[in-house]
Amino acid sequence: MFKNLLNRFLPTPAAPAPAVASDPAPAPAPAQLAEPAEPDDVAAADALIAEGNALEDAGQLAPAEARYRDAVARAPGHVRAHLNLGIALAAAGDEDGAIAAYERVLAIDPAHPFGNYNYARLALLRGDLPHARLLIEAAVRAKPDFPQALFMQSNVLDALGQPEAAIAAIMAALKLRDDDVGAWFNLGGLLHRQARADDAEVAIRRALALEPGHAEATALLARIQRDQGFAAQALATVQPIVERQPESWPDRSFELLMTLFADTLPADEIFRRHTRFGADLERTVPVRFHHPARPAPRRLRIGYLSGDLLLHTVSFFLLPVLEHHDHEQVEVFCYSFGKTTDGITDRIRTLSDHWRDVLALDETQIADAIHADGIDVLVDLGGHTGVPRLGVFAQKPAPVQVAWIGYLGTTGLTRMDFRLCDARTDPIPLAQAHHTERLVHLPVSQWGYRPMMVENIGGAPFERNGHVTFGSFNAALKLTDSVLQCWGQVLARLPDSRLLVADVSSERKRAAIRDTLAHHGVVGDRVAFLSRVALNKYFDLYNRVDIAFDTFPYGGGTTTLDALWMGVPVATAVGETSVSRSAASLLAEVGLDDWIAPSLDALADLVVARASDRGTLLRLRRELRPRLQASAVTDLPRFVRGLEAAYRSMREGQSG
Repeated sequence: MFKNLLNRFLPTPAAPAPAVASDPAPAPAPAQLAEPAEPDDVAAADALIAEGNALEDAGQLAPAEARYRDAVARAPGHVRAHLNLGIALAAAGDEDGAIAAYERVLAIDPAHPFGNYNYARLALLRGDLPHARLLIEAAVRAKPDFPQALFMQSNVLDALGQPEAAIAAIMAALKLRDDDVGAWFNLGGLLHRQARADDAEVAIRRALALEPGHAEATALLARIQRDQGFAAQALATVQPIVERQPESWPDRSFELLMTLFADTLPADEIFRRHTRFGADLERTVPVRFHHPARPAPRRLRIGYLSGDLLLHTVSFFLLPVLEHHDHEQVEVFCYSFGKTTDGITDRIRTLSDHWRDVLALDETQIADAIHADGIDVLVDLGGHTGVPRLGVFAQKPAPVQVAWIGYLGTTGLTRMDFRLCDARTDPIPLAQAHHTERLVHLPVSQWGYRPMMVENIGGAPFERNGHVTFGSFNAALKLTDSVLQCWGQVLARLPDSRLLVADVSSERKRAAIRDTLAHHGVVGDRVAFLSRVALNKYFDLYNRVDIAFDTFPYGGGTTTLDALWMGVPVATAVGETSVSRSAASLLAEVGLDDWIAPSLDALADLVVARASDRGTLLRLRRELRPRLQASAVTDLPRFVRGLEAAYRSMREGQSG
């Protein structure tokens, strides 16, 4: 069918468009339209159109097009003849011919809904968004009960950067036709991109109720569950996709990312899944490059590959590194595949010796660009997060390939040579067995820290409130059931204490937190949720808490450092994985070893004891920032010299 031939060409920013939204609107029956031509000519044209439709249904497209041309010749003023011809020409790839046919339709009847709709489709395909918008608005005005046009209007508005208007249009369409799987899917995608995860879940579940096996909707549901804060659920949702489509690398990377957050898998199983991914990817993507054993006698060329070179945690740690690189010793290349940019992007671009925007390149082309630049050490800043580009590393475009910052665990690739970490996050006897990469310890910490803002530290909240206030500042995804149970035990044993939870926007997740804590008798105003705030207000939130709860099994990095900067001690527990030891590494650096529990089971006792020592809380509020300032974590020149030494040692084959 002509309409089916066109589906693959319709651009959809959020996700594949519903089939109905991308189909040409069929020409209406003769009785629906006023005809300017002579009756006998129209009758003959209608007969030819009917023959063409029958041929189209039989898959005989070229003869069908010929019938429509004959119909136009018999009745040049007949709208249906031009409309059917336009649809046929568009299906055949003759966009100019189709546009000429649609323009003839609109010359005869400017308000014709089907003519405007089909012309709008081609305008959207060609990227002529203003014209597409005018045409589709005309179609909707002429026929308000035209769901296809409303779906198309949603696509156009989304492409124009008006997501709320796009949502309104597609919801209007669904009021007319609520059984369209594609429309519910598109609505879910729009809502998800607007950070309305709970609403997006409703839409996607409607799509899956209509078509339970819809793979794209299932994958989107997993991402929605991630954003709501349900790692174990997201892992369970994506699992069938991974099993059915083992070469769906983005879904497999998503699965691996969720294994680090969920509290349902042991470290051995997490490692097994990562190594299986690496083996499958390396079997599919061959090594394409070979490199000299020794580096060229020039500055060491360091390449950083990331899709997060903007206001993002990765950039918070990368920026100071770029600022302190010794450009007499190293030459810095940044390869960015992020879709959006901001002031942080501009700053990183300025600090780079060479900036490469590789968003439009595929992984083979990115690897070619890296190899052409003669990179000595290629650093992956993403791992399995965001839009992974591990296929680049599988091709081995650089002699040394290193994982750092963005993914605190193994990538599973044997062609990722090293992973930068520290002796506390990844002690070799414990962690090396769970890595395909060779672990390389930086001198003190895997992070170098500089606070994004300098906020004054207020007095201890317990002094003015009369009770201890705990705080959670980590992402909702890190708030697992097991750690919430631990918090519930602490709050139950300290009945006057309170808990502030930041960065949980999903009402469904908030309800789950309340329910878990209620099982321990923690109800009412003892738990409060804080809305997400701007960076300049974020640090001040720490002035409202006495002790910060770390999460488990995925502990905090940035939030741990921020808490220490604001004089707030963090209570943490260590586990089997690298991500469960992040906070512990930082706490040990500032002398808070007695705030580190050896297991989650031991954490509640530790926290109750620490919360009962009010004198120590007061002292730490005064001392923690100076301790952090005096530590090697904030000695950025020293940190970067250690990093550069590690790069150089790796390239020379002397790391160890």
